[in-house]
Amino acid sequence: MTSRIPTTNDLPSKLTALGLVATSQTLDDFIARATKARWSPQMLLEELAADELRERGRRSLERRIHRSRIGRFKPVADFDWNWPKKIDRDMVQRALTLDFLTDSRNLILLGSNGLGKTMLSKNIAHAAVLAGYSVLFRTASEILEDLHCDSPLRRRQRLNHYARPHLLCIDEVGYLSYDNDSADLLYEVVNRRYERRSILITTNKAFKDWNTVFPNATSIATLLDRLTHHADICLIEGQSYRVRESEMEIAARKKKK
Repeated sequence: MTSRIPTTNDLPSKLTALGLVATSQTLDDFIARATKARWSPQMLLEELAADELRERGRRSLERRIHRSRIGRFKPVADFDWNWPKKIDRDMVQRALTLDFLTDSRNLILLGSNGLGKTMLSKNIAHAAVLAGYSVLFRTASEILEDLHCDSPLRRRQRLNHYARPHLLCIDEVGYLSYDNDSADLLYEVVNRRYERRSILITTNKAFKDWNTVFPNATSIATLLDRLTHHADICLIEGQSYRVRESEMEIAARKKKK
């Protein structure tokens, strides 16, 4: 079915119908610039095309950011690299260049609570969005709740949904315990992406303790084998930075009294 072309003589409407949204919204300014600079027909078309490409790039970025559901986060410039007792800074900074995406490798940030794993993962995810990659950022509980459905067709559709993006970020694996079916579902996600698309995982549990996250699950060994086969694993050790911030706030309040 073909779209209906406006019959009005209104030029902005016609430009919008042609998909030239940027030009239609700034038409008066565009004409003024063209007139003042005495653009040739070729230059006019080149400027029009450049404006449209910039606007489409901006809208595409907005859509990718919205769909990624990264949410709010502190920039990596605010990360205190001296606070963790142990962290592979070079590995994290390489990840921010997105080199692991080009090789379809996984990245795992492993450490106790409050050490900035989610902050770092959101910065990496945001860098991927800015670079033009499709990204999905979800907690493990959100993904597993989404996949626990009665309809096999619905489940396949959701599994395909998590298999599709260039980067899938699974946050907070290990913060809650799940039934053994959840391990099978997570394995299905990992398996669909294995050697095809990258996964970024944050977890507060060592791999040997994942059986406490998925009790009685038989697929843990296979899941971890696929997940870690092509993976960079960054171990972060230290005390919770959030606890430190709370202690500093309490001390500051005491000084005011």
